[in-house]
Amino acid sequence: MALAKLGVVVLDCPDPQALAGFYAEVLGGSVEGEGEWVDLKAPDGQALAFQRAPGHVPPSWPGADASQQFHLDLVVEDLDEAEKGVLALGAKPLAAEPGGTFRVYADPAGHPFCLCAC
Repeated sequence: MALAKLGVVVLDCPDPQALAGFYAEVLGGSVEGEGEWVDLKAPDGQALAFQRAPGHVPPSWPGADASQQFHLDLVVEDLDEAEKGVLALGAKPLAAEPGGTFRVYADPAGHPFCLCAC
């Protein structure tokens, strides 16, 4: 028997509304709340939350001297199409594996995420 169930993944960031808007454009869904805490309710029922962190320092990726802490894997059908979309929304490329099945980006607040082919 589990002791708990996962409620929501929360990302620290300088601007919760803006980062929730970025992920809403990528994943779909609705942004709820404003101010220090904002939720994104995705169409599939999953959720992400965004919490204001005035001293936010983006994770380092890749780096032997610093850890990325965590990353999101976002499943897509067309890597090229999804890449164009996330770059237009403000993502920054971090790594690509030529001919590979995933590509790594930083969201506008610097959190790493991967687009992964189905």
